[in-house]
Amino acid sequence: MLEVEEALAKVLERTRAIPPVQTALGPAALGRVLSESVASDLDSPPFAKSLMDGYAVRSADAANPVTLAVIEEVAAGATPTRALGPGQATRVMTGAPVPTGADAVIPHEQTELTGDTVQLRRAVKAGEFVLGRGREMAAGEVVVPAGTVMTPTVIGLLAAVGRTVVVAHSAARLAVLVTGDELIEAPGVPGPGQIRNSNGPMLTAQATRAGAQARYLGIAGDERDGLRELIRAGLESADLVVLSGGVSAGKYDFVPDVLRDLGVESHFHKIRMKPGKPLFYGTHDQTPVFGLPGNPVSSFVGFELFVRPALRKLGGQAIPGPVFVPMPLAADFAANNDRPTYAPAWLEATPSGLRVRPAPWFGSADLRGLARADALIRLPSGPVSYPAGHIVATMSVN
Repeated sequence: MLEVEEALAKVLERTRAIPPVQTALGPAALGRVLSESVASDLDSPPFAKSLMDGYAVRSADAANPVTLAVIEEVAAGATPTRALGPGQATRVMTGAPVPTGADAVIPHEQTELTGDTVQLRRAVKAGEFVLGRGREMAAGEVVVPAGTVMTPTVIGLLAAVGRTVVVAHSAARLAVLVTGDELIEAPGVPGPGQIRNSNGPMLTAQATRAGAQARYLGIAGDERDGLRELIRAGLESADLVVLSGGVSAGKYDFVPDVLRDLGVESHFHKIRMKPGKPLFYGTHDQTPVFGLPGNPVSSFVGFELFVRPALRKLGGQAIPGPVFVPMPLAADFAANNDRPTYAPAWLEATPSGLRVRPAPWFGSADLRGLARADALIRLPSGPVSYPAGHIVATMSVN
């Protein structure tokens, strides 16, 4: 069996980013990765501006509390018409240009206006509450490098430099199908030997959260022809295909054989991990194909450790993860696992900082125990007994 790290390396080395396309700036661009660097088309701010409502002054006049003559008032969006001379001040609003000659602004709360004069209650230093021209960014300066994920703030910055269209990687198209004669779709009532399909909705939601365009293909029964047709539909329409169930060694676990018949090259089929040991990974041309175990916790963990990083790399991310960070335990914890284990857990905010608490769960079929989790903790094989505060490797799955 491969170690998780070896298996992930095999996945990522075979995954190629989707070619970039022209992309309109807007909600549909959220989460996508720029393939071009974007430079500012102007200095920002385009003038020295006030960061406060107050008075623009010459610091040379204001080394001590002093009274100055107010010669003008400038609102945001207006332009000063008079340069500032010795002994003078200009009333300015937040965002307004400061006049020529001024090098500082004092907030109005620290002054007292009497007629056409203003008394400064304290000394003022050069540069106070003034944002100089080009301080945020200069014309021609790269402000968003290629490889940046477009978050709401990045989208705002792109708009600020005049971009309405950028070149970015497309979101990956992902096809999901589940297998098993025992499965029925909600809201149907299960008959004898049946259960409702939870993995289809769960995996589709995981794919959407990971930024993919997810398409659910339905349930394939435990017979080869129907399974083959659904898999073929996924291979023809998606950048990545995920199957759940049918990948173990049971009498009706046809998935590996059908994949082989369809030309999918197998790269591994077992990983030394818990849950999710019988995870399948192959490729059809350059299309990644994952066969996840049918138990819901196994499917969930397999998706987060392998499918989500593959989606990120398809989408152009240079560091696709998964990312584990050291996190102290919220309580004492003991376990004994025969393989390295990725256990559901949740993050807690405490007076001492963020902590992680392992979720109570009884195995890979325990979807209810998983539902509260927003993290996975990585545990070694063998017995462990950790006190509260012990550091464990933790991955957010939000």
